[in-house]
Amino acid sequence: MTLTGEQMWFFRHNGFLRLTEKLPTELVERTKEIVLRDIREEIEPIRRDKDGTVHRISNILDRDPIFMKIATWLPVMDALGQFIGPNIEIIRNRHNHVMLRTSTAGYVYMHRDCYTWSRNSVSALFFLEETNLENGCTEVIPGTHLLPWFESPLEKNEEVQKMGILDQVVRLPMPAGGILLMDSYVMHSQGRNYSGDSRMSITLGYHSVDELAGVDNPKSMLLLGKRVYGGNDGGR
Repeated sequence: MTLTGEQMWFFRHNGFLRLTEKLPTELVERTKEIVLRDIREEIEPIRRDKDGTVHRISNILDRDPIFMKIATWLPVMDALGQFIGPNIEIIRNRHNHVMLRTSTAGYVYMHRDCYTWSRNSVSALFFLEETNLENGCTEVIPGTHLLPWFESPLEKNEEVQKMGILDQVVRLPMPAGGILLMDSYVMHSQGRNYSGDSRMSITLGYHSVDELAGVDNPKSMLLLGKRVYGGNDGGR
């Protein structure tokens, strides 16, 4: 999937992009079966609501090969290659989970997935069920990835409140199989689920190989390209 110049501009300017490609229906349905199986069998790590309802299963990349199939789905890899280059890692300790977003889970506060823009990533949401205003679709504040660092929590930050930026929320309904890419520094949240049903989605994080690290990061996995080193401490 080659992104157009307009799509690239939209992502850079707004901090998010809904891909036109969707996951195949059979892949979505099979993945849902695996998620529900792991919940039934209580395969850790899992997170529960206050009433005991499972609202998240974590470490999905090590659960079943189907999650790696989704993580490396070609249209996503193509899009990420245009955003962050040919050497791509998937992050094990940021996201790497399935959220069910049940009605008892409450509202997720407005946040960023990375603390600074200088070592940023791209968050990818793969929706296994339709998401809409009733069951709590993703909410973003376009362009906020271009704003400076603010101390968290954002919704209690006086500077953020004075700007009135939290009133500029855009809600993003998505179909089952839909894919949403976000700059991890853009302010976003999940709406409250009023439906009584789940709103199941996969969240994964990607970034470029750190060409100044000089060591492998055990919290990341190389998906595409190679681990390059560009430091100038070796006689360069």
